[in-house]
Amino acid sequence: MKAAQGRPPQAAGLKKGLRARHMTMIALGGAIGTGLFLASGGAIASAGPGGALLAYAAVGIMVYFLMTSLGELATYMPESGSFSTYASRFVDPAFGFAMGWNYWYNWAVTIAAELSAATLIIKYWFPGSSSLLWSVLFLGVLFLLNALSVKGYGESEYWFALIKIVTVILFLVVGVAMIFGVLGGKAAGFGNFTHEGAPFNGGFLAFLGVFMAAGFSFQGTELIGVAAGESEDPRRNVPRAIRQVFWRILIFYILAIFVIGLLIPYTDPNLLNGDLDQIGVSPFTLVFERAGFAFAAAVMNAIILTSVLSAGNSGMYASTRMLYALALEGKAPRFLKRLTSHGVPINALLATTVIGMLAFLASFFGDGVVYNWLLNASGMCGFITWVGIAISHYRFRRAFIKQGHSLDELPYRARWFPFGPLFAFVLCLVVIVGQSLSVIENGSVDWLGLIATYLSVPLFLGLWFGYKWRKNTRVVPLEQCEIGGRDDV
Repeated sequence: MKAAQGRPPQAAGLKKGLRARHMTMIALGGAIGTGLFLASGGAIASAGPGGALLAYAAVGIMVYFLMTSLGELATYMPESGSFSTYASRFVDPAFGFAMGWNYWYNWAVTIAAELSAATLIIKYWFPGSSSLLWSVLFLGVLFLLNALSVKGYGESEYWFALIKIVTVILFLVVGVAMIFGVLGGKAAGFGNFTHEGAPFNGGFLAFLGVFMAAGFSFQGTELIGVAAGESEDPRRNVPRAIRQVFWRILIFYILAIFVIGLLIPYTDPNLLNGDLDQIGVSPFTLVFERAGFAFAAAVMNAIILTSVLSAGNSGMYASTRMLYALALEGKAPRFLKRLTSHGVPINALLATTVIGMLAFLASFFGDGVVYNWLLNASGMCGFITWVGIAISHYRFRRAFIKQGHSLDELPYRARWFPFGPLFAFVLCLVVIVGQSLSVIENGSVDWLGLIATYLSVPLFLGLWFGYKWRKNTRVVPLEQCEIGGRDDV
């Protein structure tokens, strides 16, 4: 099979080790984590149960369209470089360069954040233990899971995701039973949706705040695009996994928030305190305790720990593959292309591990100022990635038609084109611009907060236009985009 001209030959190096069940669980578990287990309570407290439902539903629709866009690209051209490769081919090589490094940075710093979160959680059982010791231990585990083979990542993520999914399903069963009084207590009914002004609370700014928080909660769903490059049968497995996104959003977020809103009044002060060091007031813990499960806090603590490790595991995988793809395309140092006999980009993995550990160590200096700035700088990176996916898909489809291809050639076709990518593009821009409202209080601007919030935007633009100036790149004309053919992989 002849590869398209200029196409990086990465399929010959990375192993196709991810099976259908791995891909499905990566799609199902990608966005289930602390955003659902902890932050959902704060969302209900801020905007009321109706406001939280509406915000998560709107973002869920946007994410669905993004995943169908990514699904069309990833099934036709499975690439571990994913967004970076697509952006280089269909928009501008400089845009792809910035997309790749933006995504790598986002996950590399996220690994450090997850290490910090894991040490907080583990101190529920070992309050006097060393944070550094636990962080080194967890980082070592994540490194080994990714260093063995791609199956190591896929298998561990399968079980991490399964734990989260079983937890949410059990929560929904218990919650519905409590709503209708099946467990023997008084039926909760639907009274909390009319409790003191519910279902909406706090006005537009509160809704916008939850809208942005929901966006952060869903980040990670795009991992399916990176994993497609190592899927055994991407033309069959990726569409199947993409189709799961809609149902996951519906069941795991919308129904869970609906159940929490019915069982716990949005005025309950515990909902505002859901944090990593206060597992006992997670809305999931509160509901399980009210159902009579006395051990709920300890169990939820363990489950949230697996969620944090799952996020770190995914971050290690995604950032390593992106760094490897950048090296293949000449956009990162050549030594990062080295693969082990099992098809693992070991130097890219080592580089990502070192950066993640250094970012974590920065949390010990200057009261965490350096670390907080690193974390803040990554905050917008996920939304920038989503904008890039929408743009890349829009231009791919236009180039595909312009070069004389038929839509029947696509193994998976995104519905509602061009509405889907355009809708996702606009909504992502609304979220990015809307972040500025969160640092404006009573007419005064928190300038430090504003700079921290938008730090990733000038970093991205600097990468984009810096590479563009150095390499003198241009936007790729539609008739010159590297479409390739169905037999290219």
